[in-house]
Amino acid sequence: MSIARLYRRDAEGVLEFREAWFEAEDGGETGQFVVNRGIAGHQSKTEEVKDVAAEAGEALLDAFVEQCLEDGYAEIRPEDQHWVIAQFALKSVEGTQRDRYLEAKAAEALRGFLGWRGLGTVESTDFAPRKLNIRILSPEPAKAVAAVRVCIKEADLDVTKLSIGVAPYSDLSALKQKHPLPAKAPFTLD
Repeated sequence: MSIARLYRRDAEGVLEFREAWFEAEDGGETGQFVVNRGIAGHQSKTEEVKDVAAEAGEALLDAFVEQCLEDGYAEIRPEDQHWVIAQFALKSVEGTQRDRYLEAKAAEALRGFLGWRGLGTVESTDFAPRKLNIRILSPEPAKAVAAVRVCIKEADLDVTKLSIGVAPYSDLSALKQKHPLPAKAPFTLD
């Protein structure tokens, strides 16, 4: 699947996003072309075209990017974004089968929730002693922190075990806890 995700700030500084992707059907010669757009932090609007030939889908994606660039949109480099770490406290040192289920469910819920709002992408997950870390790359970290809390509640996961930290892309050692506040201990990944 090819995806293009571009952003721009309007005159008031509000971050807007547009993204498009072409996804071929399994084993088929056609697929669907999807355009998703909106204001970062709000549910996006989506348009899709089905039964698009693969070659036409790539051409549509190229045309989409060209139009976005003309409209003042651009990709945001990872270096210009922030890490948002959703961290769950675990009862065991290494994590149990139940914790593996939590990892899969939380990561999937966050992928969809944040993605449809232009707030970031889940980049990876990992276990540390008594912790599950879900690493999110976000162009709007303050809005992403609020969205993570809402998402975890809506997914019926235990928000009382959730901590959220934010750091610049280039300095993960500068993690600052943003939820819950006030922080009772330094926010660490290990």
